[in-house]
Amino acid sequence: MNTETASGAVSAMAEGTKTYGSGETALRALDAVSIAVPRSSWTAVMGPSGSGKSTLLHCLAGLERLDAGRVALDGRDITAASDAELTRLRRTAIGFAFQNFNLVTSLTAAQNVALPLRLSGARPARGEVRAALDAVGLGDRLRHRPGQLSGGQQQRVALARAIATRPKVLFADEPTGALDTSSAQAVFALLRSMVEAGQTVVMVTHDPVAAACADSVLFLRDGRLVDRLDGAGAATVAAVLTGLES
Repeated sequence: MNTETASGAVSAMAEGTKTYGSGETALRALDAVSIAVPRSSWTAVMGPSGSGKSTLLHCLAGLERLDAGRVALDGRDITAASDAELTRLRRTAIGFAFQNFNLVTSLTAAQNVALPLRLSGARPARGEVRAALDAVGLGDRLRHRPGQLSGGQQQRVALARAIATRPKVLFADEPTGALDTSSAQAVFALLRSMVEAGQTVVMVTHDPVAAACADSVLFLRDGRLVDRLDGAGAATVAAVLTGLES
């Protein structure tokens, strides 16, 4: 299935194959996948365990490379980009909220949020960092280190770090997986406000409620894109996911 749209409206796209290992132990994580994500949209990616969701997200963000095919971000083909070029792009145009947080344990929440800005050569204003933490409901935890925060709070710090640079495209891997319902709803509202401001969100999730907040839901199975829903409710999303898992 090809979901490509007009190139001028595409924020992120990938078409190709990704395999881990070789010979009899080879695992094809992405199998001739072809997708395009429109600008200023929110796309959810779902599928059974091992379907290729996180691999797709990593390839779109330039964290991993396709074995064959191409990836473009914000109109730029990054297929042959050097590691240095990809690093610069991730610091200026891409935000990534990892499922395992990847916070620096010796830094405070505020310092973790400011880190990408400092690495890009910017001198973040305290107000910018505070605004990012306020946006995820942690404005009162600026000086707390990861070990002083719950798993859900650490996840929100990771999301604040990803949005602090005001990326053109935010990639999020299970951004509400460790959150309670109230916190998750606040994150959904934040992601929607980002899209309304012109940013693009691509989110991997296992939660039909979270996916139903997105504009579109892409379904993977065995590394292939097998279905798509636009504007569907949680019950419809859940039904499709259940069918893929059975």
